[in-house]
Amino acid sequence: MPTTDGTFAPIQAGALLVLNRTGNLVAQWTPATAGIDGPWDLTIWDQGDRAKIFVSNVLNGTVVRLDVTIDTNGVHLERSTQVASGYPHRGDPNALVVGPTGLAYDPRADVLYVASTVDNAIVAVFGAGDTQHDGGKGVVVYADQTHLHGPLALALGPNGHLFTANGDAINGDAKHPSEITEFTVEGRFVAQLSVDPAQGGAFGLAFGQAQDDFVHFAAVDDNNVPNITDWRLPLDAGQ
Repeated sequence: MPTTDGTFAPIQAGALLVLNRTGNLVAQWTPATAGIDGPWDLTIWDQGDRAKIFVSNVLNGTVVRLDVTIDTNGVHLERSTQVASGYPHRGDPNALVVGPTGLAYDPRADVLYVASTVDNAIVAVFGAGDTQHDGGKGVVVYADQTHLHGPLALALGPNGHLFTANGDAINGDAKHPSEITEFTVEGRFVAQLSVDPAQGGAFGLAFGQAQDDFVHFAAVDDNNVPNITDWRLPLDAGQ
């Protein structure tokens, strides 16, 4: 989602780039082909020879699902379906733009969780993996004004809990800067961790695949270089 001067005024709708493991471009999907408008975050459900890619669009407040197939000739976009909409979005002098951001998909329940940054809330869109219709904003599952400060990235942990990175552009609290917040899908707060003493640092999140009773958890601190911390966490039932 390029901007020529770093401000919101000249911002463009952008594109999605598909790269192979050696960094070569194998596909490029545009607003015309993929129904995107300011792709701001995404999550992928990998099914081997096919995948579902959910993309949040920060310029029009929607989420689209891209159904793709994969073969020896590359990655092919089969269809684009708008599965959610109605999220508030706007330009922001500190964050450039705010709107729907982080996405986490639970394929077992067919639920897509969306971080609606401006709402300072996490919502659930049910049936997002198969629907051919727009489900609107979904249902709020977590709206904690004490522990949410402009949620950005979102990840579903191996314990079934959700984790979000707070960017502090909304409901900022200098006493709780750059925090990662853990909570249940039923909306119960579990824990929080600050990754930087200044505001605006918490950014991307990702879990690796669990192996040998451990899982890797990586978080980006956008205020520092090097800016990625990788924790090797023990798996403990119920934690």
